[in-house]
Amino acid sequence: MGRLFGTDGARGVAITELTCELAMQIGRAAAMVLTKETNHKAKIIIGKDTRISGDILESALVAGICSVGADAHILGVVPTPAVAMLVKKYNADAGVMISASHNSVEFNGIKLFSGTGFKLSDEIENEIEALILDIPEKIELKDGCDIGHVYYEKDAAWDYIRYVMKTVQTDFNGIRVALDCANGSASVCAQRIFEGLGAKCIMLNDKPDGTNINKDCGSTHIEGLQKAVVDNHCDIGLAFDGDADRCLAVDEKGELIDGDKILAIFSKYMKNMGILKNNTCVVTVMTNLGFFKYAKANGIVAATTKVGDRYVLEEMLKGGYNIGGEQSGHIILLDYANTGDGELTGTKLLTVLKCTGEKASELASCMECYPQVLVNVKITADKKDMWDKVPEITDAIKMYSEKLGDEGRILVRESGTEPLVRVMIEGKRTGIITEYAHKIAELIEKNVR
Repeated sequence: MGRLFGTDGARGVAITELTCELAMQIGRAAAMVLTKETNHKAKIIIGKDTRISGDILESALVAGICSVGADAHILGVVPTPAVAMLVKKYNADAGVMISASHNSVEFNGIKLFSGTGFKLSDEIENEIEALILDIPEKIELKDGCDIGHVYYEKDAAWDYIRYVMKTVQTDFNGIRVALDCANGSASVCAQRIFEGLGAKCIMLNDKPDGTNINKDCGSTHIEGLQKAVVDNHCDIGLAFDGDADRCLAVDEKGELIDGDKILAIFSKYMKNMGILKNNTCVVTVMTNLGFFKYAKANGIVAATTKVGDRYVLEEMLKGGYNIGGEQSGHIILLDYANTGDGELTGTKLLTVLKCTGEKASELASCMECYPQVLVNVKITADKKDMWDKVPEITDAIKMYSEKLGDEGRILVRESGTEPLVRVMIEGKRTGIITEYAHKIAELIEKNVR
């Protein structure tokens, strides 16, 4: 796996790449680094999504945490944002989420949160990595009565559900919503939240069996939700990913409302309500050009970061902003949560729907999306950080960028969570940008695959 942490924790094929031994080492090192300033017996909470490998990795993490003297509090299946919220409610020193988010079942991951509920900085992750990879001899094991205990927090999911519901100031009576839970963490929470607030819920993919997480469903496979919304005459549909930190929506006509449009809807509503801090929304370089044009036309500042919700959050904290996110549906509403929260996002969408009286399609029409083509090129670990060193590739990108001019843009980047180089092109003419994207992808395959 090389160095351990990407843009969203450590991730790899469970058991063979993200091994039990590595999970135990991460548990040990994280417990030592994240609790080194404490003068009490450290407490670390652990959540997981519904993957079959979650139980195994949880056991390994617990063994690592307790072996260095920290107590492990097991939450069971909960969304990632529940860990971020509960680490503060339970007065824990750190939190761990076992999930590979939107990835397929063979993958799993380990996400770490500090005692304040925020994801870790690069510096802290590097310190944890160093203990595991460079100076493992500095890990101090405990014995006898000094080892940690294991506890089970049976009310964790309900504590999170109640928190999300308390952030909503209206009811959803009269709203018919389809919820695609991706057979993941949302399966234990979503129906309770939205029905508890008065909505009529049509449930999809809410019966996880350990192997069906994200399988042809959820925010990465929106087609089933689109059909369900139309067939069931819903006002809106919401799709979550495996750990429910993302949310995409579908309007009453079955049309996708992606993260960029959700940010546009929220920014406009928050500005009208006088609660958009510093008149700014934080987005990434992957955000659709249409959002930037929309923001400029509406007097909203679009602060831009590199891809990754952690970088969005860093910019929000630095600038004192309260909304930011990504096209993928990671929406951070800092007035309520320290990380992306799909179900919270969904409740806020329904709140706007109820309070404005507009249809979902009318809300989404505030922003025009430019056509966007994304081509992924698989690479091996030994080929990372190579594509931008090949003149044939960089010269082609420059040439096609000049051809697009002001009517489009090209962004080529390596994924922080998967072994991929992503080629994204935006422009007004779909045929042209598709051709350019595939030509660049072919050059990457030829030179660095």
